[in-house]
Amino acid sequence: MNLSDLRPAEGSKQSKNFRVGRGHGSGNGKTAGKGHKGQKARSGAPRIGFEGGQMPLYRRIPKRGFTNRNTKEIVAINVDVLNRFDEGVTVTVDSLIEAGIIKNPRDGVKILGNGELTKKLDVKVNAFSASAVEKIQALGGNAEVI
Repeated sequence: MNLSDLRPAEGSKQSKNFRVGRGHGSGNGKTAGKGHKGQKARSGAPRIGFEGGQMPLYRRIPKRGFTNRNTKEIVAINVDVLNRFDEGVTVTVDSLIEAGIIKNPRDGVKILGNGELTKKLDVKVNAFSASAVEKIQALGGNAEVI
């Protein structure tokens, strides 16, 4: 290897302020990277997705349904997952994240009543199903909505 063989890694050198159309010496003069003539070489070239007047794809495909902007994305956890915690511990959204049960609480966490709970716990999350509250309180625990 010689010093004259050294080159920067491929794609690592980029100039965000490249001056287009400044003569042949720049390597991008004359047509300024637009090729020779044609619609895309002109100013006012059509927008992305324009199909020359043909009905564009995004209008040909049928639209279905409705997306509610105000919907909330709730993370659901079954009550049997809470057996990972020690007896008498207060379970919160933060403790669920630390235990690796959930990664992202999104708009809230709801405890569902599927499975069996074997430990007395104080659970403080955003929502509970009726059966989950029953199972938590049956062992002397507390289910509190935050």
